[in-house]
This record gives sequence, structure tokens and C-alpha cells, in this order.
Amino acid sequence: MNREPSLNDLIGAEVTGAERQRLEQVHEMLLEAGPPPELSADLEAGPTLGMTLGHRRRKTKHRAMLLLAAAIMVALVFIAGYASRGNGKTGPGPVLTQAFQGTPLAPQAQGTLEVWSSSDGYNWPMKLTVVGLRQLPPHAFYEVYLVRNGKPWGLCGTFRVGSSTQDPVTVTLTAPYTLHKGDTWVVTQPGRGGAEPGPTVLRPQVTA
Repeated sequence: MNREPSLNDLIGAEVTGAERQRLEQVHEMLLEAGPPPELSADLEAGPTLGMTLGHRRRKTKHRAMLLLAAAIMVALVFIAGYASRGNGKTGPGPVLTQAFQGTPLAPQAQGTLEVWSSSDGYNWPMKLTVVGLRQLPPHAFYEVYLVRNGKPWGLCGTFRVGSSTQDPVTVTLTAPYTLHKGDTWVVTQPGRGGAEPGPTVLRPQVTA
């Protein structure tokens, strides 16, 4: 009859003290746990070709699903970006649109000003598109003024145009004021001696 080896059989009587106590505790725990379960015939025989190929198929399928999900996300982002560029804006439309017509100083000029919603009620993003204005000398700028009670009231920005009067120019501006009912805008050119505001070249279009 086989018996379990004692601690003396395993380590001898030379080990004493605290080290022997620790080894005795480990030996008792191993005896309580008993021998490990026997391997099944399949595990003892090791992996088969079918098991290996099946694991590879599962891994390849998982990777393919991840790649497909990534491709779908890229496609959705592309479509969303394309739609956004196609609309030219991502939010509601402008809260105010004003058409311009040229004055005798620029009879062929015309333009459009779009005022967009303000997040704080004081800074109003604007987009101005003009065509037909002549090119100014270096360091000279056209100026966009808010008109209130029939007079230029506040400057909203400056811009320049190229050499061709037929090429539209679009600029982004800001009206940093609280807007009132009846406010309009004009575009002026530099005045003599740097006087501001200068003569008006674009004014609100008069509708019949």
C-alpha cells in the first residue's frame, strides 16, 4: 500500500525553526487539496488540426467584424461631413439677410449680408458677399458700418477686394452690439484724410 510521503521524507530533519513551520503548513495544504484531476483523453493528446483551424477561424472572423465596424464608422463620418459641406452650414438659417446695391461711387457693385444667431446677444456673426467693388490702394480698406437712426453707428469690420471686379468676395464679420429693430448696414470706402466713416459705396437695396 502506498502512503503519502511525510515532511521528513521530503526535506529531512535538518530544516528546523520558522522555515520548517512554513513548509509544514504548505505540506498540509497540499495534502488537503489532493492530487490534481486527471487530464481528459483529448487534452492529454494535445491540440488537433481541427481545434487549431477552428481557433484561427474564430480569430479571423472576430478581426473581420472589427474591420467592418471601423469601415462603417468611417463611411458615416464621411457622409456626415459631405452633407455638412454641401449645406454650407450646420445650424438654422440666418436671422436677417440684407441685400446691397451700389451707390454712384460704385454703380455696378452689389452684395448680400447674412446675420447669424448670437449665443450671447452681443456678438452677431455675419457673412458678407460683394462683387463689383474696385481694388483699393495698399493699406486701404472698405469698412462695414451698422446704421442706426439713419446714421453710421458702429464699425463691424473691414475687408479688401482683388483686382477683378467680377470676382465675388466673401468675408466673415461680427456685429459686437445689441441689435435693434430697424438696424441696417452700409459699406464705405476710405474718406479724404482718413475721415471715418468715408463715402458709402454699398447701401441697403431699395425694393419696389
